Amino acid sequence: MSASSTDVLDGTRVLVTGGTSGLARAMAQALVQAGARVALTSRDAQRAQATAAELGAGAVGIELDVRDPGSVSAAVDRAYAVLDGLDLLVNNAGIGMRTVNPRFLTDPQPFWDVTPAGFRDVLETKATGTFLVARAVVPRMLGAGGGRIVTISMNDQTMTRRGFVPYGPSGAAVEALARVMAADLAGTAVTSNILLPGGASATGMIPDGTADELRGHLLDPAVMGAPIVWLASPDAAGVHDERIVARDFGEWLAARGKNDV
Repeated sequence: MSASSTDVLDGTRVLVTGGTSGLARAMAQALVQAGARVALTSRDAQRAQATAAELGAGAVGIELDVRDPGSVSAAVDRAYAVLDGLDLLVNNAGIGMRTVNPRFLTDPQPFWDVTPAGFRDVLETKATGTFLVARAVVPRMLGAGGGRIVTISMNDQTMTRRGFVPYGPSGAAVEALARVMAADLAGTAVTSNILLPGGASATGMIPDGTADELRGHLLDPAVMGAPIVWLASPDAAGVHDERIVARDFGEWLAARGKNDV
């Protein structure tokens, strides 16, 4: 299935957290192009609205600070009101290593040099934010008789890489949370899956001044388009507790098809 299909997700209602840049923007764009109605979020309401306007009539921007339970509640209420429900939550919001060490790729710092405030900010945005948004959405999906959660994760190597505190541990926490959510949701009409790019991506999380040689190996954020559209589509009905690597999505899907025969 092509992520550029214009009707495969006709009427599907999606909330993408942190949807104004990087992987989330690429996913939001692919979902809109496939016919979905997408609410995308940012801490900055104007930025969210400007990005939504760029993506087209199928998108709407909503202010959301995933660290704040009150903001989460208001944003989820707004998404449900604007979209008249929600079929898919893409839990993506996060901040990267640049916030604690702008030179993290070339000059990694040990964990003991990370400030407590920097550590908390990354963990609260990625791990606590994922929990708070899913906690607000899932009961509504259960009450409505179905829904899907896709949690955006990272490579295992990134979780334990030298100099990657707090970004790596926050990713490990998010992935563990996603697996627990899947276990808690087993046997219900709400599915929970994990999606990750499969390598470093050309996003704003990469430091300025990164060597061209390294940038040449970065994944295009558009790699997330095809798998997120598929996960939102009728073809993914009943798919649960899967960990999908976007870079290898074609091979994963082909292997799945063979196993289903």
